[in-house]
Amino acid sequence: MDVGEYISARRAYNIVRQRTPPKQRLTFEEFSVLVLLGSSSHPLSISAIANWQHALRPTMTHRVEHLAALGLIDRRQDPSDRRNVACSITEAGSGGLGRLCAEIRQVLVRGKVLARVDIERIKQYVLAMGQHYMRASDLILVDLALNKRAGAPIALLVGSLGFPQPTVSMSVRALEDGGFVERAVSDAKSVKTRLTDRGRLRAEELIVRIERLVVRRKPRRSLRGSPAERD
Repeated sequence: MDVGEYISARRAYNIVRQRTPPKQRLTFEEFSVLVLLGSSSHPLSISAIANWQHALRPTMTHRVEHLAALGLIDRRQDPSDRRNVACSITEAGSGGLGRLCAEIRQVLVRGKVLARVDIERIKQYVLAMGQHYMRASDLILVDLALNKRAGAPIALLVGSLGFPQPTVSMSVRALEDGGFVERAVSDAKSVKTRLTDRGRLRAEELIVRIERLVVRRKPRRSLRGSPAERD
């Protein structure tokens, strides 16, 4: 996957998420689980979803519980393994997924990257992106690495990533404490965040991970060929 496309898609979702009422907001990881279930014609076990997303079982259980509490997915005992729980998307979940993807597309249309992508293609991007967890701080490092200027002020990072300002500020502070970024006053008297050598190395690792993601051309409808079962 192209890194610019990855950042553009994540930014679009972040913007849409901020427009959603707080109690109905999904993390990107929860959104990708909803896309996964919407792409499968069969229920998927929590273990299969966790393996697909490279997440711990307790973490995935928490995400599934939130989606179920919102009425977006249904959980039932797996008939093939009574120790497991099978999850499927509900009618409300399908409707919500369609609306989210349509809103993401509207944001993308106004940008330069992925401007012509359709809703089904957006889902394929999310299926690829959802398999690897990327924190806000990770995205900041990648964005700074893509930025040709000598650093960026907080306001620019907010605009390019779509995160709320408090999220960016807290993430930058954590990165600074970890030695990944440093902040300096530019000639224009504005404070800019820039990568340290350690931060640049970490950003390069993240970029390689993104570039290895594969966006599939067509959704796989069966459980046997679903993204969760393939991975």
